Amino acid sequence: MKIAVTGKGGVGKTTLAGTLARLLARDGLDVLAIDADSDMNLASALGIEIPPSPLTDHKKFIDERAGGQAGMFILNPKVDDVVERFGITGPDGVRMLVMGTVEKGGSGCMCPASSFLRALLKHVVFKESSFVIVDMEAGIEHLGRGTTRGIDLMIIVVEPGSRSIETASRIKDLAGDIGIVRLAAVINKVRDAEIKEIESRLDSLGIPLLGSIPYDNSMITADLNNQSPAETEGSALEALKEIKKRLIAGEY
Repeated sequence: MKIAVTGKGGVGKTTLAGTLARLLARDGLDVLAIDADSDMNLASALGIEIPPSPLTDHKKFIDERAGGQAGMFILNPKVDDVVERFGITGPDGVRMLVMGTVEKGGSGCMCPASSFLRALLKHVVFKESSFVIVDMEAGIEHLGRGTTRGIDLMIIVVEPGSRSIETASRIKDLAGDIGIVRLAAVINKVRDAEIKEIESRLDSLGIPLLGSIPYDNSMITADLNNQSPAETEGSALEALKEIKKRLIAGEY
């Protein structure tokens, strides 16, 4: 199963992606977690102290595979060995890969690095046999580039407040444009009294609720201590375990 986790910045999508990866791996599943966010914080959510180097740091390798400096580049470079070569294995056996960012002076960059990253994501979505969780960059720009085309499920993380729900609405519209039809929402940092109202707003958008994560001080403490949320104890982790169960059961 291939899952992309997205949402407005600051809603907790990286926490969700990293913790789900750890919990799924504890069930004996082969899990590949990919950090495709320019902020690159997934390693800490997974409990990996020294993350792998971003793929975009390997400029010579990318140039060899995707083109080079002469102005020509390969649209479909060889990427089937990238996970094995540049990924690392973290706690609970989760494999991890960091995409990195493409430095560009304007939008719509077409260069060896962007071609390479796009081909890699396409490969893991269509060819990788593992349970793949991709922590996408915040917002909606990645949908315009179509990098998540072909995934099985897009999880939109929202929090109490109108702005994250407005972002969820835009994500749903753009996801439909590239053929992503399975979406589900997770409400994060929520109190019981707020759940029904947010669920009603999501329902009006046609986005089913996969689960909710309560506001939990243990998550804040873990973040301050640079600790993986999967290693905490509290109501938030229990809620994440329920979300994991619903994912495996296909309840979305």
